[in-house]
Amino acid sequence: MNRFTWLAVALAVISPIFSTQSAQAQKLDSSVLYRQDSDVAYHAVIPGYSGPNADVTGACTLDPDPANCPIPGKSNGEPTYTLIGTTLSLGLPDGRIAVVNCVDRHSAKGTYINRRLCGMPLVERVGVEFNGSSAKISWPGGPDGRKIETETYKVVAMLAKPVETARVTNNEGPAPH
Repeated sequence: MNRFTWLAVALAVISPIFSTQSAQAQKLDSSVLYRQDSDVAYHAVIPGYSGPNADVTGACTLDPDPANCPIPGKSNGEPTYTLIGTTLSLGLPDGRIAVVNCVDRHSAKGTYINRRLCGMPLVERVGVEFNGSSAKISWPGGPDGRKIETETYKVVAMLAKPVETARVTNNEGPAPH
């Protein structure tokens, strides 16, 4: 085979690799449903999935008392994720919820002095670009909102749209027998 044939074969093999990588990246606008940040392990709260006993105050994070702090997911089958660092629950346009996490990075010396904290958006709407198991979050920042800040998070879970349970109430008193 001559060089041109080898070049054509190499391009035919390499081009699908590049096209699948670009096809995997997906940019979406999303809303931040819940934020959590801690240097110690905690159970992620996921709106629509965490039950009514979810610890949204953080009181059960540092010193959990089994009598007052139920372990999520143990009794009702809800998903549980024990994480550390910054966790966001993102509402996607199609109703799914993306749970993403970023862990603070420390210097090679292992000191807390040279530590890089994960950026956490304090706005309601963010842009997110999913690429495999990572999610690049971007949001307006700075005093005038003109600077765009970004942070790369790891995708922990992509959950289906939560199903709302219908409650039927009868305000007319007991049902006739």
